Amino acid sequence: MKKDNIQEKEDKNQGAGSSGKEPGTMAEDQMGKGQKAEKQKAEEGDTPAEDPGQDDESDKIAAYEKQLIDQQAKLSEANEKFLRLFSEFDNYRKRVNKERIEFAKTAAEEIIIALLPILDDLERASQNAIEQDEKAAEQEGVVLIYNKFKTILRQKGVEEIAARGADFDTDYHEAITHVPAENKKQKGKVVEEVQKGYLLNGKVIRHARVVVAN
Repeated sequence: MKKDNIQEKEDKNQGAGSSGKEPGTMAEDQMGKGQKAEKQKAEEGDTPAEDPGQDDESDKIAAYEKQLIDQQAKLSEANEKFLRLFSEFDNYRKRVNKERIEFAKTAAEEIIIALLPILDDLERASQNAIEQDEKAAEQEGVVLIYNKFKTILRQKGVEEIAARGADFDTDYHEAITHVPAENKKQKGKVVEEVQKGYLLNGKVIRHARVVVAN
């Protein structure tokens, strides 16, 4: 009877050993799995959920950036237009000032041209008075009027064109006739002035009428 009991205990021990793990080890494994599951849940709980408000903020920032770029482009375009208009106005101002100065210089051109024949008459009268040896008072009066008239015209910018002995220049001289040159040096020179020519502020208002040696 005792032998049978001993045999049964041995059989039980062998059956427990054949399960591969001791009961204590299995309990530890089950506890480890539970702890891992709880840890995973805790980690999942710590992970913040996606906030829909963040998407709205990103959209607003993107919209503001686009508006900023658009405004910068408009500002650049407006600046270019301003610089272009300023340049055009500056050119216009310079042109107007130049035209005003030129107009002021030549405003009396028609009147002065109309007075030139009178100047010619006064010049001839003063020469005749000197050549005919008129009375001193009369001679002095004619010469005085001629010189005064000539001085006033000079103050207004009128100048005589050099003619006698100068090289013939079509810009200033008008040849009414040609004569043979007495020597090589005289060739192409003005040998006689028939009518004086005049400049008004550097502009020819009447060409000098001359005789040229060829």
